[in-house]
Amino acid sequence: MKKMDKEGDWMNWRRLLPLLLALFLSFGSLPVTANPSVEPKPAEKKMIAFVIDDFGNNMQGTEEILSMPVSLTIAVMPFLPSTKKDAELAHQKGHDVILHMPMEPMKGKRSWLGPGAITADLSDEEIRSRVEKAIDDVPHAIGMNNHMGSKITADERIMRIIMKVVKERGLIYLDSKTTDKSVASKVAAEMGVPFAENLYFLDDIYTVPHITKQMEKICQRIGNHPICIAIGHVGPPGKKTASVLRQYIPRIQKEAEFVTISKLIQQTAH
Repeated sequence: MKKMDKEGDWMNWRRLLPLLLALFLSFGSLPVTANPSVEPKPAEKKMIAFVIDDFGNNMQGTEEILSMPVSLTIAVMPFLPSTKKDAELAHQKGHDVILHMPMEPMKGKRSWLGPGAITADLSDEEIRSRVEKAIDDVPHAIGMNNHMGSKITADERIMRIIMKVVKERGLIYLDSKTTDKSVASKVAAEMGVPFAENLYFLDDIYTVPHITKQMEKICQRIGNHPICIAIGHVGPPGKKTASVLRQYIPRIQKEAEFVTISKLIQQTAH
């Protein structure tokens, strides 16, 4: 009888084993995240690139912008009194340096462009020559964006010439987006040029309330999007832009990393 009892007990256990195993697996799956050998997937790191235009002419706000405690992208105009000085200093401080290439706008005076500008009446050869000379004049330039240029960036013939030089030099192109008719993104994509596009102008109106309003828009965007690019300026709004930007750094850093334009393009390309 005892032998039969033991065999009966064993048969009962065999029937219970699948149920016990299922219970064990269901409970065992709950604390998986607490297992030190299994790390949760990190949240996607948000990035913001601030590009500051119009360096090269000893403009107001130059020192304040270059001394910012975050990574920036410094756009330097060619052939001006402090072109080389500003580019060298920006590079020393770890910022990206890009050529701020003067290009003809739909409206405005040519005198606003500065020397070596790209205008629609130039031959293909002269456009190429001017772009090459401008790149050579800005030390440490890793890319280019347009200064003004609403007329040129909408011209496919001219943008193909510019992008060809950009590609040959291994540079990136940032469309300042001064017109909705820009073909820069299309041409860059076709030619395989690393590309990015501005989303906000910080200081198109030279007042602290406006710059602050733009910064609020940027903060709202980075709350919902992984990347943001914004352009500010030295010059008339320079000190105001620098002041507002510095005030917003701690707030922005809670949600996003300040990066150079080259890092943003590199990270988003993967």
